[in-house]
Amino acid sequence: MQALLVREHGDIENVRLEEARDPLPKAGEVLVDVRAASVNFPDLLVIGGTYQNLPPRPFSPGKDLAGVVAAVGDGVTSCKLGDRVSAQVEFGAYAQKCVVPEVNCHQMSPSMSYAEAAAMGLTYLTAYFALVERGLYRLGETVLVNGAAGGVGLATVQLAKALGATVIASAGSAEKTDLARAHGADHVVRTDVPDLRETFRKQVYDAIGPRGVDMIVDPVGGDVFDASLRSIAWCGRLVIVGFAAGRIPEVRAGYLLVKNIALIGLQFSDYRDREPDKVRGAQQLLRGLYEAGKIKPRIMAAYPLQQHQMALKTVRDRRALGKVVLVMDGAK
Repeated sequence: MQALLVREHGDIENVRLEEARDPLPKAGEVLVDVRAASVNFPDLLVIGGTYQNLPPRPFSPGKDLAGVVAAVGDGVTSCKLGDRVSAQVEFGAYAQKCVVPEVNCHQMSPSMSYAEAAAMGLTYLTAYFALVERGLYRLGETVLVNGAAGGVGLATVQLAKALGATVIASAGSAEKTDLARAHGADHVVRTDVPDLRETFRKQVYDAIGPRGVDMIVDPVGGDVFDASLRSIAWCGRLVIVGFAAGRIPEVRAGYLLVKNIALIGLQFSDYRDREPDKVRGAQQLLRGLYEAGKIKPRIMAAYPLQQHQMALKTVRDRRALGKVVLVMDGAK
């Protein structure tokens, strides 16, 4: 098979398309002929060697895939040959074949393309666990989504709206805020403004009033995190998803105390590994919302494996509006 391999951590140029040995499923595992794989920001951290979990080298990056079941190991009962499935893995999706634990394979909606199924993996599951599991969203609350035009951000905008929230989307350009509004945001906040610390909160208050927002979902960190925290309501919650801006923020505990703010972390892969049944339930809910037309991934671009550098650069340079995917020959 062909696979994108990392032999040494570093820049994305270290990722090379090579021939690799076909993997074989063990007991409880499923071999998937990959048709599409999603490009996620954490993949770049894995390639660079700065992610919290690093596989032994050489390895193929990639945490999301969709494809066709090609073989099953002993004891597998929920998948059979020919099934169209999506799956989440720690690494290995950027290849023509990938072995996946049975518990992490999910049946695709018949109407869903492979590219859509891959794009609805990590980002939409992160959005669900941020809003529902960690953020304890309640019907009718106000949710602020930072980085709203990126993969996780746009998924969170769509899902929060589908769950009945009033959604405020923040992003750094008119193109990005327009995209968020087109996908369900009720209000938008620009982050490419002077004196972000003051103007961010003013934009939020102008939109919904001085009470502030019930919940913030933040995959950005940095100055945007700092500014958005000042717009949170009494007893509000802020769910930390990532640090795409590069700087990990620090918070004064006294500010959390005086406003009864809950600061919450989310590492989705822990749920994938520790509570796969809970992930399966989330997948079923997301599939139902997709089939009802309430959520749909925006795929900005789909690249063949041979053009993987273009795909990785788009995400690295923060030019992705929605999702970027890698597709195999003949994928639909």
